[in-house]
Amino acid sequence: MDIRTDRSNEKRRPSAADASLAQFVADVQYYLTQTPRQLPSRYFYDELGSALFEAICRLPWYRITRSEHALLAAHGDAILRHLDPLSAIVELGSGSGEKLKTILEAGGRRAGGLDVHLVDLSASALELSSRVLAPLDGVRASAHRLSYEEGLREATRAISGSGRTLVLFLGSNIGNFDPPAADAFMRGLRGTLAGGDLLLVGADLVKPERELLLAYDDPLGVTAAFNRNLLVRINRELAADFAVERFAHRAVWNAAESRVEMHLVARSAQQVHVGAAQLDLRFDEGEAIWTESSYKYEPEQIARMIEATGFRTTSQWLDPADRFALTLAEAV
Repeated sequence: MDIRTDRSNEKRRPSAADASLAQFVADVQYYLTQTPRQLPSRYFYDELGSALFEAICRLPWYRITRSEHALLAAHGDAILRHLDPLSAIVELGSGSGEKLKTILEAGGRRAGGLDVHLVDLSASALELSSRVLAPLDGVRASAHRLSYEEGLREATRAISGSGRTLVLFLGSNIGNFDPPAADAFMRGLRGTLAGGDLLLVGADLVKPERELLLAYDDPLGVTAAFNRNLLVRINRELAADFAVERFAHRAVWNAAESRVEMHLVARSAQQVHVGAAQLDLRFDEGEAIWTESSYKYEPEQIARMIEATGFRTTSQWLDPADRFALTLAEAV
């Protein structure tokens, strides 16, 4: 496999890194002074956070990855048969690259001579996904260390040919958006794609509360480490002094909003200084930082959400045991 990197993007790397750090500072300044205190979940994924998430995906209580892989293996050929001819595949949030590899292997010969674009904020995830895809003959991969929206725009500018583009948004990443943000995000995707391009969305479905909480508060404490690593990152990159051991991981199921929420809860009253953000914060015992929401759906909700934003659902595949859905939609 050829690994190609946009050289013009490399030249911009110092200023892009500065802009990324400035955005991190601005987000911490804003969200940690809200009521309730919050932190955007996109900052989970530094090198350690990405490794911890890959470990979460292998836990027996976290069934999303296992279920999605099974669906992709079973229906990957059918997915690729919808795209004839196929110009490129763009994966938003490439992670380990295993899901894209599963689709390409299921598609057999249709995977040959294909451009794929990997979009992720995590440099380690992009490196890992590139290595995973490397053994596939005829697959030419380009890595874009950018946000979903910026990465898709850069990828579509680079795509040549008259074929169709397939965008992958898997792993139930859509569940990290609240409903208005999910609607805006999907409309942004549609505005970037051409008519006839396709979008494949993986979304987790509503399950019994006990199963959901085990997935987000596992007995081994891996998800807790993943959550607390957000404070480790702020300490390292923003000159903060969070006492990480004085914050507990908490996951709750909010049935009214159909979402699992993750929080970091102060075990005792404490003062925290964030140097780069010029913040001095006091946490009372029991005060929480809301770090993630993971919305869960019913299959018809996913189709309605997609179709309200300029797409037409063409296929939906369900795992009734592990409660997961893959939905394929065409831009109209």
